Amino acid sequence: MTLLLKNVRLETGYLYDQTFVTATETKIVDILIKNGEFVEIAPTIEANDAEVVDAKEQLLVPSFKEMHTHIDKTYFGGEWKAPTPATEGIFTRLKEEATLLPKQLDVAEERAHAMVRHYIKNGHTHIRTHVNVDPQIKTKHIEIAKRVLESYEDQITYEIVAFPQHGLLRNGPEFITILEKALQMGATHIGGVDPATMDRNSGEVLKTTFQLAEKYDVAIDIHLHDRNTLGEFEIHQILNEIERRSFNKEVTLSHAFAFADLPQQLLDNLIDRVAAHNVGVTTTVPIGAGPITIPVKYMYDRGVKVSFGHDSLIDHWSPFGSGDTIQKLNQFVQRFGYIDEWHIGQSLKYATGGLTPLNDEGAQQWPKVGDTANALLVDAVSSAHLIARQCPISTVISKGNIIHKEEIELKGEFR
Repeated sequence: MTLLLKNVRLETGYLYDQTFVTATETKIVDILIKNGEFVEIAPTIEANDAEVVDAKEQLLVPSFKEMHTHIDKTYFGGEWKAPTPATEGIFTRLKEEATLLPKQLDVAEERAHAMVRHYIKNGHTHIRTHVNVDPQIKTKHIEIAKRVLESYEDQITYEIVAFPQHGLLRNGPEFITILEKALQMGATHIGGVDPATMDRNSGEVLKTTFQLAEKYDVAIDIHLHDRNTLGEFEIHQILNEIERRSFNKEVTLSHAFAFADLPQQLLDNLIDRVAAHNVGVTTTVPIGAGPITIPVKYMYDRGVKVSFGHDSLIDHWSPFGSGDTIQKLNQFVQRFGYIDEWHIGQSLKYATGGLTPLNDEGAQQWPKVGDTANALLVDAVSSAHLIARQCPISTVISKGNIIHKEEIELKGEFR
């Protein structure tokens, strides 16, 4: 397919008042897309065989990546239902799941479709979903998630984490057989959750997790809610396993609350070691009781690849997820007090896999000829404007194809 975008706004540089960025410069161009890639960017382009879209001076930005969600156990698309109080912490939720998830099987696929469509509408062209593998549901959710996501292969890319929500070892050796079946079915990652708290044997849990990752050649994504030095200890154990095995697949720490409340020297040592092993961190930018919001920019600047996710939209864990990553970015910049053009605009990278139209110094780095054409048209005049004013998306482009489009009232810089 050939797609010609006309009258597109691209960011080209920063305007400065001495050392401070005061605004983002832009220009209006035409962009030609063929075979899923940007092939030409010029003031004016003509192409007889192309589908032509008039962007009407909307801004083009990279599309979003949802790096942490659960499409398999959601209330989204169903009736409103708020969670109950978790009187026993995470174990309250595990008891609920033992009966709730089997009851939801009849609607799980329909709701997963609703979530994926919602993510696409909100500008996502990649989804990583954690999918329960537990003694009650076994591999049924893996089957559903695979079937749903495969039906969107022409629109998005995706990753499936086989997620032992109820622990790895505490359910006996027969559960390992179930988890292995899930990995054989095409999961791209093996997950885990708080090995010290859940299984009370973090060393053996991590050893088994890495063994299975090596056996099935998959990546790892572990949920770590344990705080302070317990969480720090678990992260160091993970890094020890990476070193011991020379493990070269991707490793991600989800949540990783320990980064939020460690003393400075311990924090710096941990960040530097995580960065040295190229371990990623995914956060929902949580706001709640106690220090649980990790220092995103500080970590990123020291070499840790931090990404954003929503975790859930609405389920028996939380009623607050939106799937709106522009809103998530807005929440982030407000949480950390970023009010200037540079800090707000550069925050886009946490939602796009590291892509921003301008680099830190203001040089244009996206889009370039040859880049995959995953992009959004938004009614904004800069990335900072998009995030601060939560400007709307009109068009979602994935691999050069328009996968969502809607009419919006264009207000440009006056939003």
